[in-house]
Amino acid sequence: MEIQAGRVAVHAVEHGTGRPVLVLHGAGVDHREAEACFEPALGGAAGLRRIYPDLPGMGRTAAPETLRSADDVVDTLLRFADEAADGTPYLLVGHSAGAYFAQAMAARRPARVAGLALVCPLLPGVRDVPEHRLVAGSADIGDDVFRSYFVIRTPETLERYRRYVEPAAALVDRAALDRIAEHWTLTPGHAPAYPGPTLVVAGRLDSTVGYVAAVDLVGHYPHASLAVVDDAGHALPHERPELLRALLADWLARVERPR
Repeated sequence: MEIQAGRVAVHAVEHGTGRPVLVLHGAGVDHREAEACFEPALGGAAGLRRIYPDLPGMGRTAAPETLRSADDVVDTLLRFADEAADGTPYLLVGHSAGAYFAQAMAARRPARVAGLALVCPLLPGVRDVPEHRLVAGSADIGDDVFRSYFVIRTPETLERYRRYVEPAAALVDRAALDRIAEHWTLTPGHAPAYPGPTLVVAGRLDSTVGYVAAVDLVGHYPHASLAVVDDAGHALPHERPELLRALLADWLARVERPR
């Protein structure tokens, strides 16, 4: 499907019916990675309409010249969510940069967001990032990008990379991402912390964003669960899918629990 979100026509795929779940991928890929990582978990839950957009400048969503900052991306995603959810409170899931945008969306529209899940979130306060190292598998398989992304390098994770990550590279508008990156820091808000059910998942060996800044989020969100996963990196959704599925199931149960 394609939804006009202000100046941007956002391309997305969707599955199922019920409460909308908006799943945001990270930088340099498209909806296929998020779909591959989160659909096995979300698709097994009843009553969820899973929506996977291509973020501006990636996949089949163009980024016009007027889109010049992370704030512009968030504004676009909020418009997209309003149209896609048709006024229904929705769940938000984000991986990496997608989690950065999801945080801002929940902060700006807390009444519209029924639950927030942040996986390996990119955060302004990133620090103490560990060195990248191999945990399991072979040091020699795959290309440099695969080896810099995965700490578990097996034929299975290489196949996932080749199917769901590598093909997106050809569709990335590098000039648009560079333009947005010049104004990457979101304008600080002064609203109270998002009060709904929140899940934060981080890889202890994440050499892209680390895990220390993610741990700080537990003190920020009043209803947050935190999991720091040993022997997992920034590609945690690929490397530890069964654990991610269990964590998301617990989060979904908390979303449905009356408060």
